[in-house]
Amino acid sequence: MGSGGGLLPAWAGHPQPWVRRNERESNVSLTEKRVQRLVAKGAAGKFNDGKGLYLVIESKRSANWTLRYQINHRKRWMGLGSARVFTLKQARERAKTAREQITDGIDPVIERQRARADRAKADAEVVLLFRAAAQLYFDQHEGEWRNRKHRSQVLTTLKTYAFPVLGNMNVAAIETEHVLRVLKPIWADKTETASRVRQRIEKVLDMATVLKKRTGDNPARWRGNLDQLLPKPRKVSKVEHLRALPYDDLPAFMAALRQRKGVAARALEFAILTAARTEDVISAPWREIDFSEAVWKIPAERMKRDRQHEVPLPRAAVDLLHSLYREDGNEFIFIGPRGRGLSNNAMTQLLKRMAYGHLATTHGFRSTFKDWCRDRTRFENYVSEAALAHATGDKVEAAYARSKVLDKRRRLMEAWAKFCASAPAAKSGPNVVPLHMGVAS
Repeated sequence: MGSGGGLLPAWAGHPQPWVRRNERESNVSLTEKRVQRLVAKGAAGKFNDGKGLYLVIESKRSANWTLRYQINHRKRWMGLGSARVFTLKQARERAKTAREQITDGIDPVIERQRARADRAKADAEVVLLFRAAAQLYFDQHEGEWRNRKHRSQVLTTLKTYAFPVLGNMNVAAIETEHVLRVLKPIWADKTETASRVRQRIEKVLDMATVLKKRTGDNPARWRGNLDQLLPKPRKVSKVEHLRALPYDDLPAFMAALRQRKGVAARALEFAILTAARTEDVISAPWREIDFSEAVWKIPAERMKRDRQHEVPLPRAAVDLLHSLYREDGNEFIFIGPRGRGLSNNAMTQLLKRMAYGHLATTHGFRSTFKDWCRDRTRFENYVSEAALAHATGDKVEAAYARSKVLDKRRRLMEAWAKFCASAPAAKSGPNVVPLHMGVAS
C-alpha cells in the first residue's frame, strides 16, 4: 500500500483482476523493434510493457501509449501519446512520471486536466493581436472555402490591405477610424476588393467578440455603421466583366491551341470543350470521369452551388482525355509541376504566350459558349444554363430534374465541339479580334 491512503498501484501484483485476459500477453517487456514492427503492421491489440504501461493499437493509423492504474480504489487509464510520436523509452519515462504522482496520492489525469485549465485561463488573459486573430479565423474556416483561389485570397487580402494598419493592434482596441484607414485608400479604385476586405475584417472581429477578446459593436459592420461613412460599392464602380473571345474567332483560336504542347494547353482545350469553370478543371481527379457513359460527374462538394453537376463529354473531350499521360498514384487529370493539379494561373499564362492575354480570359470562354448558344443554336435557354451549372429559378430547377435535359445537353456539347473544330474564318487571329465583354460566371 502506498502512502496516498487507499492507493493501490496497478503494477502491485500481477496480473491485475481488471485487466482482461486478452490483454495479458506475457510478463516480458516490449522492445523498440517489436513496437516499431507492431505499429507498422497495425496489429490490433493491447500489448503489455509492465507496470501498467500498454501499447494500444486499433489500426495502422491509431497506435497509442496508455497507462493503467488504480487510485483511491478507482480504476483509471491515462493516454501518454501516440506511439508514432513517442518511442518506447519516452513512453516509459512519461509513465514513470505519472506513477510518481500516483505514489504521492495525485491522480495524474486530474492533474493534467487542472494544468490545461490553468493554461486556458492564462491564454484568455493574453492580448490577441489582429494578425493572430485573422490566422485563427482562417484556420478554423479554411475547409468551408472549396474554391482554391478564393481560399488563398481570404488571408492574402487581409495581409496586403489590413495588416499594415491593424496587424499589430489588440483586437479590443480596434475602432471604426482604424477600419476606415484600411478601406478609404482602396474604396474607389479597388471597390470589390475593398468590400471583401471589410467583410473579412468584420468576421475576424466577430470571432474575437465570441472569444471574449473584445466587446461592443463591430467597427467593420456595414449597415448602420460604415454605410454612413462610405459610398455604396455599386455607386463607386461598375462591374468589370471578364474578357471573352467572340465565337466567330474561336475556331482559329482552337486550331492554334491544338498546336500547343503541354498540360496547360490540354487543360484549356478541355475547359473550352466542356464550358467548365477553371477551378473545376484544374482540380479534377480521374475518378470523376465515367468513360462508360462519357460523363464527367463533379461532386457537390466541388461545385459552386453545392450540388452535383454532370457534364456530358463530347467525343473530342473523351479523345483528349485518352491522349493524356496517367501517372501512377496521382489522382489529378491535369498534373502541375509539383505533382498536384495545375495552378489557377497556368492557363492565363498560356493565353499570354499565345498573344491572346489582352483579348480573353479562361473564364471568359464560358461567355463565348453562352453567346454561341444564344445566337447560333435553337436550344432552349435552360439547356445552356444547365451546361454552365447556372440556375435562374423554379423553372430551371424543374428542368434539371427531367432526364431528357442531359440528352439535350449532350447534343448541345457535341454541336459545340464540332463548331470548335470547324474551319477558321479567313481573317481570324489575335491582331484583328475585337474586344468583347462576357458575363457568364
